[in-house]
Amino acid sequence: MHALTTVILAAGEGKRMRSRQPKVLHELCGRPLISYSLRLARAVGERIVLVVGPDADAVRAVAGDGVAIVEQRERLGTGHAVLQARGHCEGLDGPILVMPSDAPLLSAETIERLVSHHATTGAAATLLTAVVDRPHGYGRVLRQGGRVKRIVEDRDATDDEKRVNEINTSVYCFDGRRLWPALERVRPENDQGEYYLTDVIGVLGKAGGRIEAITVDDPEEALGVNDRKQLAALAAIQRRRILDRHMLAGVTILDPATTYIDDTVTIGADTVIHPHVIVDVASEIGSDCVIGAGCQIRATKLGDRVRLLPYCVMTESVVDHGAVMGPFCHLRPKSHVGENCEIGNFIELKKAKVGRKTKAHHVGYLGDVVIGEGANIGAGTIFVNYDGAAKHTTVVGDGAFVGSNTSIVAPLTIGEGAYVAAGSVITKDVPADALVVERAQPVVKEGWAARRRAARAAQKKQDS
Repeated sequence: MHALTTVILAAGEGKRMRSRQPKVLHELCGRPLISYSLRLARAVGERIVLVVGPDADAVRAVAGDGVAIVEQRERLGTGHAVLQARGHCEGLDGPILVMPSDAPLLSAETIERLVSHHATTGAAATLLTAVVDRPHGYGRVLRQGGRVKRIVEDRDATDDEKRVNEINTSVYCFDGRRLWPALERVRPENDQGEYYLTDVIGVLGKAGGRIEAITVDDPEEALGVNDRKQLAALAAIQRRRILDRHMLAGVTILDPATTYIDDTVTIGADTVIHPHVIVDVASEIGSDCVIGAGCQIRATKLGDRVRLLPYCVMTESVVDHGAVMGPFCHLRPKSHVGENCEIGNFIELKKAKVGRKTKAHHVGYLGDVVIGEGANIGAGTIFVNYDGAAKHTTVVGDGAFVGSNTSIVAPLTIGEGAYVAAGSVITKDVPADALVVERAQPVVKEGWAARRRAARAAQKKQDS
């Protein structure tokens, strides 16, 4: 079999999305729509041509290496769009696969079956169809004596034709030698004044070419995205597929209906995920972890045996093996929690590196800090990192003890094994193994409160 060339059509305006962003860049389960088509094209062939519209620099950037990009300067229809790819396809041996950029549920197995059937039958064109209950909005496949005769777009179909429930998925495999002459014969004879790629089927058939079709096994694969309502519907289907994949690989998901996991996420076996969890942006979760209810994990890597108690929020951070986090713990970007650490209730980390076996159990802000191994950070500790103009870093040595209700005013260093007394405001370096107490001396005035109450009572009596 000759090498396959795939042409992906991504020049449409996507007006029904009502967005300044190109439709193909809207995300579905963590990936732009176009990335699904590109991934599929790479799985089934080597040569890829992407047809984009004008001002599509962002789409070009997503395409990556190894993709030939051509521009459809005037949006004159899908047939005209395919013609723009001619310079990259003409003269090449092998079939040409044409597919949309907004059908993210298509599988490689279906495309391979389409291409194989096309090669076996020697067809001029083979199209992928689907039989659906609600064909509104899709082109209808019209047959005569069981053979495909032509495709009619929904807006151009008669009432009888609209009753047909076999639809065109906009996925085709063409004999490249016959495609280009047929495209040249297509005319814009429709309400839109556009050159429809679907009309090529009729042109090839009239010229004696064999037109074949295979029907997709799962009609969900045929679904496309034209508006945000359809985007949400397809995202729900894709999420279900993602969750099924993880569960079959050994992940326990207690409530799939309330669990959102992106397509970019990896999860190790024997991890348990509780309800209302969101994991996205290429996060990695190790094996034997427990992710408590309501956690949100974004662009974060968790090691093995990590335990997140409910309602932890983590962004662009790393948590090493065996750590226990939360509940209500917040890791902001560039935080790194070491092995077997315990980071507890209402602790916020920002650009913090915490060494293994360090504990910070209750209410604190750890910002721009490097903490060694085996340290203890008491309740109510604040690492004061901002002077109004710049952020500054604090270093806490191995085994240091920081008492409760303490403010550490950066930049400074607390040495290994040092002991910071509760209630201190630390503004200077603390040597290793030292005790530091930095508090104002208490002022005690005996009987002051009683005298104040008596004075107020007298004043109140006088006023009355």
